Amino acid sequence: MSGASGGEATGGARWPGRGTRCGPARPAVTLTRSSAAAAATEQGRGCALFGKSYADCPMIFLCLSQVLEMFNHAYSNYMEHAYPADELMPLTCRGRVRGQEPSRGDVDDALGKFSLTLIDTLDTLVVLNKNKEFEEAVKKVIKDVNLDNDIVVSVFETNIRVLGGLLGGHSVAIMLKDKGEYMQWYSGELLHMAKELGYKLLPAFNTSSGLPYPRVNLKFGVRNPDARTGTETDTCTACAGTLILEFAALSRFTGASIFEEYARKALDFIWEKRQRSSNLVGVTINIHTGDWVRKDSGVGAGIDSYYEYLLKAYVLLGDDSFLERFNTHYDAIMRYISQPPLLLDVHIHKPMLNARTWMDSLLAFFPGLQVLKGDIRPAIETHEMLYQVIKKHNFLPEAFTTDFRVHWAQHPLRPEFAESTYFLYKATGDPYYLEVGKTLIENLNKYARVPCGFAAMKDVRTGSHEDRMDSFFLAEMFKYLYLLFADKEDMVFDIEDYIFTTEAHLLPLWLSTTNQTISKKNLTTEYTELDDSNFDWTCPNTQILFPNDPMYAQSIREPLKNVVDKSCPRGIARVEESLGTGPKPPLRARDFMASNPEHLEILKKMGVSLIHLKDGRVQLVQHAIQAASSLDAEDGLRFMQEMIELSSQQQKEQQLPPRAVQIVSHPFFGRVVLTAGPAQFGTDLSKHKAGTRGFVATIKPYNGCSEITNPEAVKEKIALMQRGQCMFAEKARNIQKAGAIGGIVIDDNEGSSSDTAPLFQMAGDGKNTDDITIPMLFLFNKEGNIILDAIREYEAVEVLLSDKAKDRDLEMENMEQKFSENYSHKQSSDESLRSQDPSLVSQQPAEDENSDTVHLDSLSVDADTDSVSISNQDSYILENHEASIQETECTTLNNQPQEQTEMETDSDSNVNWDDDDDKVQPMESILADWNEDIEAFEMMEKDEL
Repeated sequence: MSGASGGEATGGARWPGRGTRCGPARPAVTLTRSSAAAAATEQGRGCALFGKSYADCPMIFLCLSQVLEMFNHAYSNYMEHAYPADELMPLTCRGRVRGQEPSRGDVDDALGKFSLTLIDTLDTLVVLNKNKEFEEAVKKVIKDVNLDNDIVVSVFETNIRVLGGLLGGHSVAIMLKDKGEYMQWYSGELLHMAKELGYKLLPAFNTSSGLPYPRVNLKFGVRNPDARTGTETDTCTACAGTLILEFAALSRFTGASIFEEYARKALDFIWEKRQRSSNLVGVTINIHTGDWVRKDSGVGAGIDSYYEYLLKAYVLLGDDSFLERFNTHYDAIMRYISQPPLLLDVHIHKPMLNARTWMDSLLAFFPGLQVLKGDIRPAIETHEMLYQVIKKHNFLPEAFTTDFRVHWAQHPLRPEFAESTYFLYKATGDPYYLEVGKTLIENLNKYARVPCGFAAMKDVRTGSHEDRMDSFFLAEMFKYLYLLFADKEDMVFDIEDYIFTTEAHLLPLWLSTTNQTISKKNLTTEYTELDDSNFDWTCPNTQILFPNDPMYAQSIREPLKNVVDKSCPRGIARVEESLGTGPKPPLRARDFMASNPEHLEILKKMGVSLIHLKDGRVQLVQHAIQAASSLDAEDGLRFMQEMIELSSQQQKEQQLPPRAVQIVSHPFFGRVVLTAGPAQFGTDLSKHKAGTRGFVATIKPYNGCSEITNPEAVKEKIALMQRGQCMFAEKARNIQKAGAIGGIVIDDNEGSSSDTAPLFQMAGDGKNTDDITIPMLFLFNKEGNIILDAIREYEAVEVLLSDKAKDRDLEMENMEQKFSENYSHKQSSDESLRSQDPSLVSQQPAEDENSDTVHLDSLSVDADTDSVSISNQDSYILENHEASIQETECTTLNNQPQEQTEMETDSDSNVNWDDDDDKVQPMESILADWNEDIEAFEMMEKDEL
């Protein structure tokens, strides 16, 4: 989900119906290449010699050409191997058809057997000057696509991708027809299909609130005996609030007002149900009652495009009420959620209380929206933070913590960061953002490119792939990257005449004066009195804000340049803390020291009691009525939640990071990457960047629990063995004695996979393991069988054991080219099917009968006492953390060697918390006075993007 208006970002469009708050129509401001000619030299930051020809600016020309080549690679493979399926499966070179592949849950709700990727890509073809291909694609859509399928789809996804794609295609089709060269035969066929689809979505709005059901059957609607949907009670705020652009455009194009009326009613209802004291909305709402099911609020998953569509509805439709609502929400966002450079979720009823200590990748769109708003400084700050996370992990993880560690390791090739990069470049003219775009291009080619397209990352830490290329990758990523490097002469039309939907589809701004059948009654002021200063930043004149001075953006970025790797992020502190103003900041869990009397006094003030139990455990209990004030009580609950998050995070940090097994021989050539579990003994692959490379061999006996009887087959090779019957360290010693250079233990539980089972690290046998000098890795059964199948098929299979996947070298590329002449496409596809199934790592340890794996007990809740007790090992973690704080306030935010933490925990788990030798454990507390917040905490743990 992404998008902001190209017109607003550059200030060049004329928008009717904006009211008087924007003042008179401003002069067009176009940040051309010549306007920033003096900003830098080609040897400095990118090619900033914008007044020259492409020959003088090779970086821009090469990037533009590469974007086109990459798009061709992805699009042609979809058309060749997948069409008319909804999506391309790039690892196995085939189409993904709903019902014919294993279900991926809610992810598959976007698939409706309506050639999703082709429809989603229509207007991208025109943006990239592929007008002939566009004309052919439109003919295919008209001829082949069926919208009357008996299939249940997401109302939200179908709206933004399919309805938006059809409307975007229609918008550029009539533009090309007017120009007189292409589409002369076109008679609005895409618009007719869009209207048909719009009517198929309308049954979802059959609720008393006007909020739509989250899913609809394309053929039977909802609540029909054959519909298989209509029993849902909840929907996400973005799902119900991201309809107005497409539905209003459909009404304006066709004259049928019903679509815009339904979308407006849904927006009106959400606005009325906002939390009145904070002006925030929650993530999930009951579609019948309007009650907030999830009361946490942010700008990422579940809410993001609701805010986006309020502002863009004002731009497209010229209705001041949408602008007033957006500015009211934006003021709340900047007051509570924005903690520069971070954007952290809070509770709508207690907005000073952080709801979580991690962020999801969908919030990367927000800097682009801030450009549209005109609030450039925080946009630059958040964008720079996100860019540093990308430089650390190559891609933006699906979720990451406030100290920039991976929380969810997937990356489905989302385009939101590229979107914000484009708009920041248009707003500032700083060529730094061209370099950012160049980095995105390089990372996509280096880590995501596969023979049949681009594959989503299953784990950014190991480089493993997922057999997935979502339609938004073609619809948005290449559109934004092309626009970033393109000049006006590279376009066949003026992008500033259009607004981008959240899926980056193009809707013409002239719709604001067409078929205005909706009354513009201002509902906003019925609910709230607005401070007119909210509008100070609306419709900024970029020529005044940024007088062709790219150094402006650089001056804002400079303090943040080391925020990820070398310094503490200050974002978790409130704004007044960072400015050194306002009251003294509240006590944070990360700073707490039990031996500090002042800290204990603060706990007492917050209503938090320290209770020593007879068995040596310690409980923290909070009673709001015992706090000195309501604000102190709120700080107390925040402190308890931070303690929970801190303990949980440090438990995860105890696990050694996952390792990679990369098959580098023919026909894989490094493209197959399997996520493996590490060992607490043997070679530490994180300290040997080259890894261990060698051919694999199966040992005899296969369990490796006695002397190896085929040492001649194992010598100088990587030994494969079965899990079970003895300790892991014993297996390692036996294969090392036989001359193996490494070992891979394969799980003996049939069908086990890291997709479903948590990965763990192999422990030693309680003895000194310094004698083991080879690397050992663990693969679950499903991943291990990929290697065993490859041996049966190709005999000689070479792998690389490393901390993460390595680049394919030139030798591999040459071998691949040579072998490709000898192997048919079918063989290639079959081989991919057998081999490409990399695994996602879960960060929780699993029990193993063969190992002495160190476990951290889960937080145990005692509902009767409203308190939580934590294990002694957890106690040590907190104590270790506490001692480190005395050395440097940044300790908990830096990346410490994780294997060192593990060894310390194993060898010294009885550290005293205070002078009375009482052991203290990190703690969680269920408080009767705060039931709704505790419910939100529990629900967030189960939440998925």
